[in-house]
Amino acid sequence: MKNLLTICLSLLLSCSVFSQATTKEKVKADAKEVKNDVKSTAKSAADKTKKEAKEVKEDAKATTKKVENKVDKGAKEVKADTKAAAKKVESKTEKAADNVKADTKTAASKVKTEAKTVKADVKAAVGEDKVTGTYNGKKVYTGPKGGKYYINSNGNKTYIE
Repeated sequence: MKNLLTICLSLLLSCSVFSQATTKEKVKADAKEVKNDVKSTAKSAADKTKKEAKEVKEDAKATTKKVENKVDKGAKEVKADTKAAAKKVESKTEKAADNVKADTKTAASKVKTEAKTVKADVKAAVGEDKVTGTYNGKKVYTGPKGGKYYINSNGNKTYIE
């Protein structure tokens, strides 16, 4: 019986030694699997992060282009509005200049007609009267009633006593 007990005991010990060896191998294998899982998870997370970064970068580029287009459109509109305003101002200035020219012409024609009427009045007044001499370098006229006068620089008669 002693033999049997030693055999059983040796069998038990050998099984526990063999089972420990397989357990260590299982732990190592499980550790490798976990390590591989962690690596694959890290890779997938890194890939996802890279994809998201690319998408954000593309969105930023697209948004930048949209903003630049809007700014360009706004600048073009402002430029067109400025040109239109400049044209309006130019046309108003030209109209005002034409009005000033017309007013100047009418004023000049009025002055000419008044000058002609004054000359005609002076000639009419002088035409009836006779030149009888000079006074201070001006011609002296004698009127129909015998009064003596000369025409001053303003075109008025100045009588002499």
